[in-house]
Amino acid sequence: MQLAAAATSVSGHGLGAATRFSGYVAIEADPSDERTRTPGVAWAIEQLRASLKERGMPTQGNGEPSIRIRVASFSSSTVGQFSLPQGRSPEMLAIIPGGKGSRSLLVSGTDARGLVYGLLEVADRVRSSDDVLAALTLHEPLVETTPNRVRSVARAFCSEVEDKPWFYDRVFWGRYLDSLAFARFNRFNFTLGIGYDFPRGVTGDYLHFPYPYLLRMAAYPDVRVDPPLAPGEREKNLEMLQFIAAETERRGLDFQLGVWTHAYEWTDSPNSDHHILGLTPVTHAAYCRDALSELLKRCPQIRGVTLRVHGESGIPEGSYDFWQTVFEAFPRAGRPIEIDMHAKGLDDRMIEIGHGTGMRLTAGAKFWAEHLGIGYHQADIRATEYPRQNVTGTFAVSNGARNFTRYGYGDFYNEKSSVELLYRVWPGTQKHLLWGDPALASGYGRAANFCGAAGMELCEPLFFKGREGSGHSEGRDAYLSRQLGPARLDTDKFDVTYFAWGRYLYNPDTPPDAYRRLLKRTYGDSGEHIEIALANSSRILPLVTTAWLPSASNHSLWVEMYSPISVLPVKGKPLYSDSPVPHNVSSVSPLDPQLFLTIDGYAQALVSKRATAKYNPLEVARWIDEMVAQSTTALAKARKTTAGRMASPAFRRAEEDILILNGLGRYFAALFRTASCYSLFEMTGDTKASAKAMEFYRIALTSWKEFSAVSKPVYMSDVSYGSVAERRGHWADRLPAIETDVASLEQYFAAATVAKTGLDGAALLDVSKKRWTPTLSHTAPQTFHPGSDLELSAKADQPVLEATLWYRHVTHAERWLSVSMERNDRTFTASIPATYTQSPFPLQYYFELRSENDATLYPALNATLSNQPYFAVYKRT
Repeated sequence: MQLAAAATSVSGHGLGAATRFSGYVAIEADPSDERTRTPGVAWAIEQLRASLKERGMPTQGNGEPSIRIRVASFSSSTVGQFSLPQGRSPEMLAIIPGGKGSRSLLVSGTDARGLVYGLLEVADRVRSSDDVLAALTLHEPLVETTPNRVRSVARAFCSEVEDKPWFYDRVFWGRYLDSLAFARFNRFNFTLGIGYDFPRGVTGDYLHFPYPYLLRMAAYPDVRVDPPLAPGEREKNLEMLQFIAAETERRGLDFQLGVWTHAYEWTDSPNSDHHILGLTPVTHAAYCRDALSELLKRCPQIRGVTLRVHGESGIPEGSYDFWQTVFEAFPRAGRPIEIDMHAKGLDDRMIEIGHGTGMRLTAGAKFWAEHLGIGYHQADIRATEYPRQNVTGTFAVSNGARNFTRYGYGDFYNEKSSVELLYRVWPGTQKHLLWGDPALASGYGRAANFCGAAGMELCEPLFFKGREGSGHSEGRDAYLSRQLGPARLDTDKFDVTYFAWGRYLYNPDTPPDAYRRLLKRTYGDSGEHIEIALANSSRILPLVTTAWLPSASNHSLWVEMYSPISVLPVKGKPLYSDSPVPHNVSSVSPLDPQLFLTIDGYAQALVSKRATAKYNPLEVARWIDEMVAQSTTALAKARKTTAGRMASPAFRRAEEDILILNGLGRYFAALFRTASCYSLFEMTGDTKASAKAMEFYRIALTSWKEFSAVSKPVYMSDVSYGSVAERRGHWADRLPAIETDVASLEQYFAAATVAKTGLDGAALLDVSKKRWTPTLSHTAPQTFHPGSDLELSAKADQPVLEATLWYRHVTHAERWLSVSMERNDRTFTASIPATYTQSPFPLQYYFELRSENDATLYPALNATLSNQPYFAVYKRT
């Protein structure tokens, strides 16, 4: 990888020969400091040495060095001459220049990981500079710290045909893990058993129930894989797992093992590649316990285990005796093992079983369901996720009273729950195309510790590639031309993605220069324009997901390669079963229905001439237009920068993906306008509204035609993430369905007999109207006292006439409440009552403001959609 190739080569984009000098750079680690003797720090020092060597700078010589780089932690006795920062927090780094005239630089940290990050920061600066001495000259201290205890990347083994090559490739693992360390992730999760949502219809099942593929257990001689593995293959698999874990730890990262399936039998699976023989219901739990215990013993670098404990694991919900037995493996490890239980359906009994191990527990909650959303936690869940009663069967818990835990933080902020929250970003919205938006990554970095949560895990790009037996021997990247394919398998393309996620999860206020250094190395002089183009195009689909979500499940909906539904009411079985009746475009719920309106809902508000404060589909369409325009302009500048030279494969990959994303943006913006006009026609009978609907729908169709044509010579005809049509194929495959619906809508309008109301539906659709943004000042409280009123006040400029306080406990099991605020001149006041604050949950709230003719929300979404549009108070007094 260009980012992590510290021991190989430096991309030549924009970098000349390093400034030569006769001296050398001395790197001196305090030998008495135990933190400098850890494997991670030793590895990071080697990265710094290698970067200096690449730039022609020796690290040994005679006499006084040109620069002396001292490496010592804050607690070292050798750092007294440097002015250390006052605060202390885990993983904090400090790079401190010596005093005036000094030729020394201190790389320090509160712990070994802080030292690693400081050393890698210096190495990255050296690698990116034409003048190494200048790169090593700091005029003021650089101090950074993180609010997120866990910053993790999960990589899944889903396909024997696509994943064995990278699994067995030791060179790949070195480059890949380097990239995670440079990006300041602190955990890597090697994820098994997630190739299917259910143990049914299984085909590609390699490592799906992982234990027999890794271990031969003397106590269970009959347990085996059928057809049998090749001689030595099981041992090779375990050896590779041990290698990956050791290399992860060598770079200062924690190694996490994900075991998402504990079923050993596949139902309705006549085409499964393998079967697990030799287990029975009687021996199943004990075997899993003993096999997991053996893995923890044979792979001592495993610091945590992620488990799916609801029905999709193949274990019926309520099987507490099974999990009680399996969890006996953890105390046997003889070391701390963090247990991350997937939050869906997680209940008090499972948490109690977890605590019985004496280990640290986290609940792995989905962030924005199984998709990418914009930079905050959804204010509310959709109605289909509300709690349900009297549900029985395999999913009696997660589809019943705990249904609200499926796609968010549920009720785990209850201070009595005794489990720490960890957020997992699921790969639903965007699986395959390049992503890179520092603003949104920064928003995620803040949301990761929402109300004191532990942090966030990213299911990386291509996470589900080849899932459900859909893999191709041609490779995971799905490029038709090897000239576009990355140099080492699939991950080089996503260097900027890993770096943006990792650095902004570490520090949401990361200065932009670090990311820009990488863009410069990757894209040369066009990097500054690619930054703008990629950021804007990367923001499009998360906005679509937030504002309009036909299905919360990535098993059904893939927004990046969207399988279209009709603008007209759907007849027969709907494509997305968790969308509201009649399952057409206008009825689809936002993923955050508290802050965003449905298309139908907005049309109703327009017809009733009622100002709405929620974000509406027309302003979403306008935001998308602005993103596409900014991205298109920046991409044009990037192309001019590369004109006359052969564009690099990295540039071409970015260019092609940006074109596809912008085409999708134009399509969705036009689709939302089409459906808004359709809804207005249904409510008013105005034929001008129907004519506008067809105008917009043809724009949507044209956009899809154009970008799908662009993508045809780039990507294979089957970009495969699952077994059914919605999770595989090509953008061009979706075109006939759009063409059919355009024709159907036109025929419907021609024959419609909708009663006319006399309203001008087309005029109601003011596409140029922008959101009212009054000035309001409000200081959010830092704490609240349970059992006391939480008094809130805000001062607003004219013409705010009314204000409403919306508030809720921070739990998805409950709905929002509201109270009108009292007005005294320009000041509005209201209280969250004592009876409501007397609760084990944190509080969240926002304001709805109204003038004579308009309405809006406060706090409003910012220009990059990366802020939290409500206040949250979780600290108690």
